[in-house]
Amino acid sequence: MRVMVGGTFDPLHDGHKKLIERSFFIAGPGGHVIIGLSGDEFANRKLHPIRPYEVRKKELVDFLEESNFGLEWSIEMLSDRFGSSLDSDFDAIVVSEETFPTAIEINKLRREKGMKKVNIHQITCVLAEDGRWISSTRIWKGEIDSHGKVIG
Repeated sequence: MRVMVGGTFDPLHDGHKKLIERSFFIAGPGGHVIIGLSGDEFANRKLHPIRPYEVRKKELVDFLEESNFGLEWSIEMLSDRFGSSLDSDFDAIVVSEETFPTAIEINKLRREKGMKKVNIHQITCVLAEDGRWISSTRIWKGEIDSHGKVIG
C-alpha cells in the first residue's frame, strides 16, 4: 500500500513520530511511505521560527534510518498543503486531528479531478505530561520538550 503523510516536523517530536510510525504500519509489508516535508517558503508561514529544510530533512532521515521500518520510503518537498496528493496514485493518507480537514479537502479535490479518493487514517495527538497536545509551538515557547515533559 502507498501511504502519504506530511508536515513541517520542526522540531521532530513524539507526536510526529507517532504519525510517521502509524504511516508505516498502515503501509504494511511491501508498502511505501511518502513523507511530505514543508519547504522553507511554505513552512515559514508558522508563528514560530523554523529551521532550514535541509536541517529538518536530516533529522527526519536520521529518525527513519534509526527506526528501520523495513519498508520503502521517500521524502518530497511540500510547497503547499497538498503536495503531490492531488496528482499521485496512492491508497491512504495519515493525519492528526489538527490536519484532518486537509485530508477531507484532498479527497474532495481528487473526486473533482475524477481520481479515486484515498482512505484517511486519523491518529489522536500525543499528550504532554500536562494533558495538553505536544506541539512544535509549545516546544519553541519552552513549555515542554520534544517528549512532552513540562519544562520549569
